[in-house]
Parts: sequence; structure tokens; C-alpha cells
Amino acid sequence: MIEAVRSWLTAVAAAAFLVSLSQSLIPEGTVRKIASFTGGLILLLVMVKPLLGADFERLDLRYEDYAADIQQRKVELQSESDQTLGELIAEKTEAYILDKAAVLGVTCTVRVLVEPAEDGTPVPVSAELTGQKSEALADYMEQELGIPKERQVYHETG
Repeated sequence: MIEAVRSWLTAVAAAAFLVSLSQSLIPEGTVRKIASFTGGLILLLVMVKPLLGADFERLDLRYEDYAADIQQRKVELQSESDQTLGELIAEKTEAYILDKAAVLGVTCTVRVLVEPAEDGTPVPVSAELTGQKSEALADYMEQELGIPKERQVYHETG
């Protein structure tokens, strides 16, 4: 493709150079006007030659195919976006829980699971904690983060 464009540009430049050269060599008068007109036609022909040789039968521009590809790509991008958002919400929720645990003097590690809500937005649905168990932390997660106590799993360390 690039080679074809390069070849076309070279032909246009060569034709323009030859037309310009011939105009400068021909003396003023009727012959020069005829030569200018002919040179312009030749230059125009060189410029549109790629269009004259194009195979328009092979050109297939069906909107439906492109629309289906675009829709598929939109679904893929939305899925990637939802996954990234879910990971971000899980990370932030884990950080909130760890901050609250530090305030309460509880040492633990946290893993939060998120799932899409009815509207598709990822929300935290459960938490798995390893470390000290704290009722205050459990209440915080239930009241502030919407993670019910039944979905809070503790692995206590001695």
C-alpha cells in the first residue's frame, strides 16, 4: 500500500515537472496555451489514474459487518472496564477495612470479594479476614460497607 502511494506521488511529481518544463520552453502564444491545456489534462489523468484502475466490485462496505464488530468491541471494553472497576473497589474496600482495623488496634489481613449489583456496578459482598477477630470491626463492615456478618469469614491466628 505504501509502495503504491509512493509510486503515485512520484508519477504526479514527474508529470508536474515535465508540464512545467515544457511550459517554460515553449514561447508565448497560441501554442503555449494549447501545451498548457494539454499538460493540465495529462497531470489530471496522472492524478486520477489510481481511481480509474480501482476494482470497485471487490470493495465491500457493509455497515452490518462493521456494526457487529463495533458492538462486540464495546462489549469487550465494558467487560474489561467492569473487571478493572471491581478490582479497584476490592482494593479500596480492603484498605478501608485495614485502616479501621488499625484504629481499633486489630492486626489482620483482608481479602474482599466483589460481585455486580443489579445495575451492573461491582459492590463488596464478602470479606475474608486472617488475624484477630473484632466485633467492632465486624459491625463497621456491616454498617458502613454493607458486608453482612454472615459473609464475613474470620481465620483467627493464635
